[in-house]
Amino acid sequence: MIRILITDDHPLFRKGMRTLLAAVSDFAVIGEASSGPEAVALARKLAPDLVLMDLQMAGGGGIEATRALAGELPDARVLVVSLFEDDDSIFMALRAGARGYILKDAEEEEMIRAVRAVAAGQAIFSPTIAARMLAFFSASPREPETFPELTTREREILGLIAQGCPNQVIADRLFLSPKTVANHVSSIFAKLRVADRAGAIVRAREAGFGDRT
Repeated sequence: MIRILITDDHPLFRKGMRTLLAAVSDFAVIGEASSGPEAVALARKLAPDLVLMDLQMAGGGGIEATRALAGELPDARVLVVSLFEDDDSIFMALRAGARGYILKDAEEEEMIRAVRAVAAGQAIFSPTIAARMLAFFSASPREPETFPELTTREREILGLIAQGCPNQVIADRLFLSPKTVANHVSSIFAKLRVADRAGAIVRAREAGFGDRT
């Protein structure tokens, strides 16, 4: 038997989930919790094989509860059942120790399959969640930003310095006052640890700044 603890702050959802799971011969719903802290307390007492976990509940969220269960009761595997499919919710749940993530609008067969898989130690996700994860991990890594210590405006000014533009020309192009440009230039020198304009131009051109095309 797969011993299951249902955690959700909506009684109707818990009732519907209990009805669905009770119809499966090797599932046993051993308890219900309406908040994360209550789920952790019941899991300590009942030792479930699987905890169905909502993420956002009025009495305490599922992320903290998932983290507590993963650390204290790793045999009580957590399957998140949520309305939320945004990246932040997904990855926070996984980092907390959830073994699966499925949406509340999943078909009955998909929910039953997910319960069996997570109880068996597998990881499983709703198709839309899996697609988001694949897209996230297959995305090309962002190139590291050149001179990250500089602000966007300072990098823009550095590019013009590398092209040989004096402060007045920079001011005219960027619609800034000469004093503002001078302040930015001083800040650039300090952050790049160069003594003068020539040093800044060398650093900038080594990094690919100053392309006139």
